[in-house]
Parts: sequence; C-alpha cells; structure tokens
Amino acid sequence: MALIAEDEPLLAAALQAELARLWPELQVLPSVGDGHSALAQALALRPDVLFFDIRMPGLSGLDAAAALADAWDTTTPGAKPFPALVFVTAYDQYAVQAFEAQAVDYLLKPVQPERLKKTIQKLQQSLTSKRSAATDFEATMSQLRGLLEMSSSPPSLPNSASTWLQHIQASVGNAIHLVPLPEVLYLEAADKYVRVLTADREYLIRTPLKELLPQLNPVQFWQIHRGTVVNSGSIELASRDEQGRLSLSLRGRPERLAVSRLFAGQFKAM
Repeated sequence: MALIAEDEPLLAAALQAELARLWPELQVLPSVGDGHSALAQALALRPDVLFFDIRMPGLSGLDAAAALADAWDTTTPGAKPFPALVFVTAYDQYAVQAFEAQAVDYLLKPVQPERLKKTIQKLQQSLTSKRSAATDFEATMSQLRGLLEMSSSPPSLPNSASTWLQHIQASVGNAIHLVPLPEVLYLEAADKYVRVLTADREYLIRTPLKELLPQLNPVQFWQIHRGTVVNSGSIELASRDEQGRLSLSLRGRPERLAVSRLFAGQFKAM
C-alpha cells in the first residue's frame, strides 16, 4: 500500500498511473496535496511506501517525514514497520547531492518511467528484506537527520568558528536588545516567530530557525526537535518516560523539552 503526497494534481495522477502500470500489485491510496494531510493520512492508514513531494504547503516533505517518525508506533509488539520513503523533487543540484549523500531514494519531476522502475525494484527489495524493523527504523532516522541538517546548512552560509553568531538582536518596542548567545538557554519556532529564552526573559524574533541554525556553534547549540534548539551547557537532566520518549530539564527554566527521535541519539550515556 502506497500514499502519494504531491500538491500538483497532474503530477500526482501521472505518478499514480505509472505505479499502476509498473507495479500493478501495489495498492495506491488517494493522493493528498499538503504536508499536514500527508502526516494525518500516513498515521491513519499506515502505508508501506510514501512518495513525499519535498515542497508542499504547510509541512515540507522532509518535515512531514520527520513528524511521522516522531509519531510512529515502534514499541507495541507487532506494530507495522515505518514506511519506505521516496522523495519527489524538481531538479536542484544541492538537493540531489543531499539525497545521494544520505542514500535516500528520490525521483525528479517529471517522473521518468525508467527511473521509477529502478525505484520500484529498490522498494520491493526493501519490503522483502530480512532486516529487523528496528534496524530499518534507525537507518531511516539517520538518513532523515542528515537530510534535515544539510537542508538547514546550505553551502553559502557561514560555518567556521570565526563566524558563529555572538548575539541575537531582538526588537522590544522601539529598542533593540543584543542578547549574548551564552545567555540563551533555548530557541523554539512558534508560528511566524522564533522564541528566544533566557533564564528570566523571552524575546521574539522573525528570523526563521532554519536560517539561525547554520550560524550557531553546533558544539554549544544542539537541535533536539525540528523546532527546538538548546544550549547544551544549560541541560541539567535527560530522562525517558515509560514509552521511551526523551525529555530535557534545563537549568534556569521550569519547563521540560521533548526530544525528537531524530535527535535522541546524542543523549546516549558515556
């Protein structure tokens, strides 16, 4: 069973028609046209294969896949394995390099039958693989994490120690506050803003988190969720609940922060 998430109806119909011709045994579900619907349908129907358009309204294909991984049941005995992922994208050299670097399968628009045939062969091999569901899931998490990191760090942005951001400029009324980075305990995406939290203040800035990330020293600031970055020096405790979900307590803040499965690996005991 496969789900297609594509916001261009003609392309979705063309892909569905080619799948029916090349893989007639595969049941293809009605396609959806935005990231939030793709997430909801994937959780409700539990398909074996997902074709995710990279650029969709609401959530991008990568963000929808990451959210799906966070919500997917991997603890219940007999739970269905996480779907095989194929990303569909218009040609972009950097995106293609990212997919190839992470060994993630992708299709370029418009989808060519010969290329789709190779993808189908890979999917069929994957679905009949003897590897454990846990092994496949961990491999997928590693691939998604790599893609998200690469998508937030395009080569034109600074990434050397001499260019790490030192202050965050936050407007408060008619004043601009320069917030030193060591005082920032965490940053959190919220609608059209990013919340900048210190021990005793909260600031709102309009710079998207994806633009901030490449400017933050990764030794000091760790991404723990698609929309959350923490100052590693502020982490007091990392703990798991009965379902194995990880959360953090920070020095100077009362709230607990959830850690996505994609980024949980950095909290393994030494």
